[in-house]
Amino acid sequence: MTSPLDAADTQKRDRAFYFAAWRWHFYAGLYVIPFLLMLAVTGLVMLWIAYVQGIGDEKRSVIPGEVPLPVSALQSAAEAAVPGSTASQYVAPLGPDHAAVFRVSFEGTATGVTLDPYTAEVLHSFPWRAGWYDLANDIHGTLLIGTTGDLLIEAAASLGLLLVITGLYLHWPRNGSGLRDMLVPALHKRGRALWKSLHGVTAFWFSIVLVLFLISGLSWAGIWGGKMVQAWNTFPAEKWGAPLSDETHASMNHEGSHEVPWTLEQTPMPLSGSLAGTRAIEGPVTIDSVAAFADGLGFDRRYNLNLPDGPSGVWTISHDSMSNDGPDPAADRTIHIDRYSGNVLADVRYADYSTYAKAMAWGIALHEGDLGVWNFALNTAFIVAMIFVSISGLVLWWKRRPAGAGRLAAPPVPADMPMWKGAVLVALVLAMAFPMAGVALLSVIAVDLLVLSNAPRLKRAVS
Repeated sequence: MTSPLDAADTQKRDRAFYFAAWRWHFYAGLYVIPFLLMLAVTGLVMLWIAYVQGIGDEKRSVIPGEVPLPVSALQSAAEAAVPGSTASQYVAPLGPDHAAVFRVSFEGTATGVTLDPYTAEVLHSFPWRAGWYDLANDIHGTLLIGTTGDLLIEAAASLGLLLVITGLYLHWPRNGSGLRDMLVPALHKRGRALWKSLHGVTAFWFSIVLVLFLISGLSWAGIWGGKMVQAWNTFPAEKWGAPLSDETHASMNHEGSHEVPWTLEQTPMPLSGSLAGTRAIEGPVTIDSVAAFADGLGFDRRYNLNLPDGPSGVWTISHDSMSNDGPDPAADRTIHIDRYSGNVLADVRYADYSTYAKAMAWGIALHEGDLGVWNFALNTAFIVAMIFVSISGLVLWWKRRPAGAGRLAAPPVPADMPMWKGAVLVALVLAMAFPMAGVALLSVIAVDLLVLSNAPRLKRAVS
């Protein structure tokens, strides 16, 4: 039987944990909210542009003819549209009633040329990877300040996981509240209580989606993604048995965009000019014969064809979720063909991916809204929800802030924090798993211990 004294101790301990979680939730939110709003707004822009217009004009429709022209004829028309240019990439039509696109370059400037595949008529030309989608993508990934922006966003995404954990703990039913209070907003309440209910319920319902988005986004980040997770899950090029280049697959990314499968970005490219590989193309190896080979592979929707870059370059046929090529990540496939022999030097399919790389293929498709109308609708609702959660969090802070006080009004520090070693252990685990979260947490702790504790007036201002 529990004594009144034991019950009081338990209640005191729970209250201390609650205020500790609330304080961490508050400080994490101070840093995360501006980034979450930025990611939500730019993500919404990219989602709608990709769905309505397409990333590179590939959704432009045409009147289907009897037989498409040879791809070489389209290449000639695209290069003629930009005098002196050379084609480097062909984007096959999404379907019989859609346009074809070429990427051509002249004096370091890349241009996209959209053509009618039945007449070779130039329908449109545009700066390659320099539209509104790409501006939003650059802000989304680097804040337009390169590596520094990537690190700042990685820290925010890492702390976002802490925000989710502490938020779920704070929203969990207690003190007489039940399951309904956790799942359904209390619309009968008023003022701050209503805002708190709306904030907690909305965040709870979308917490799993947020975690999926944060993890898939972090897998691209410079530290946790590039140095840890992606490095561990990079496809081993040695399995191909072909000579390897010093360049990686990331060399096929253009103007900051990611156009190759995540698991292949750090994998070296194969080289043309050997006897390696298996026969794929009989006769002359041209853009027409390579495109005919790709057409026979039966891709659902489009594929990309990268032309050889230099004497040792290879033809690369790719169909993957990273490039929004089709609705099924399990259909990912990347094929490299020797430019001289026509042999297949490498053929990487979804089945060859590691478990995490397979999860990333689906995660990227979910992240970009590529899995169908339901995915587009879910992502739109999720983004709107994240904007609301961010704004409602600021409203909650403003409503509890002392009127007219020049203070940050952070939740109070628990006077007696039991089991603090366990909390420190959790923080250390998070820091080891996500280094930028560790940097942010250590920075907060250092400021608290070295600055605020020795400056009472400053401490009062942020408390």
